[in-house]
Amino acid sequence: MNINVRGKNTEVTPALRDYVEKRVGKITRYFNNIGPGEPSVVLTVAKGKGDNVVMHIVEVTVPVNGMLFRAQESTNDMYSSIDLVSSKMEKQIEKYKTRIMKGARGKNAFKAEFAPIVGEPVVGEFEVARTKRFAIRPMGVDEAIMEMNLLNHDFYLFFNADEDVMSVVYRRKAGDYGLLVPRMR
Repeated sequence: MNINVRGKNTEVTPALRDYVEKRVGKITRYFNNIGPGEPSVVLTVAKGKGDNVVMHIVEVTVPVNGMLFRAQESTNDMYSSIDLVSSKMEKQIEKYKTRIMKGARGKNAFKAEFAPIVGEPVVGEFEVARTKRFAIRPMGVDEAIMEMNLLNHDFYLFFNADEDVMSVVYRRKAGDYGLLVPRMR
């Protein structure tokens, strides 16, 4: 498996690259086929709060046959961050595979393609810092909530198979979920 390792404000040394490939490569044991796209790891060194505090941030994104798994961790040591993020990713994937085995998504669990494409930012009256394009497939509300939680986002846009329209699920401040379904006037 080929892992795309990039560094922001830091140089990716061969030893660091090998460590990332070893730790993040472990997640492949959960799947027969990783699918379209390749796993990407971004290693960032950023200034933290306070004097002489340096944060080492590791962000891992893995497209797996229709799903996108993402995790991020930051500590004051790059190797610790890599260990924590790979553990978090393994737990996410294990949790998801358990749900699939119990029949939460049915037989065709990993059929669709869902690998986001990052486009050029659009500049206008309001500056758009980032544009993402992705393939959308029909799914139920429960599946959309599960994908939103796996991505660790507060909302998720999907094609609602029950209503036959584009819909949005979101996490409410109370901790439960909301659903936005458009209707024609």
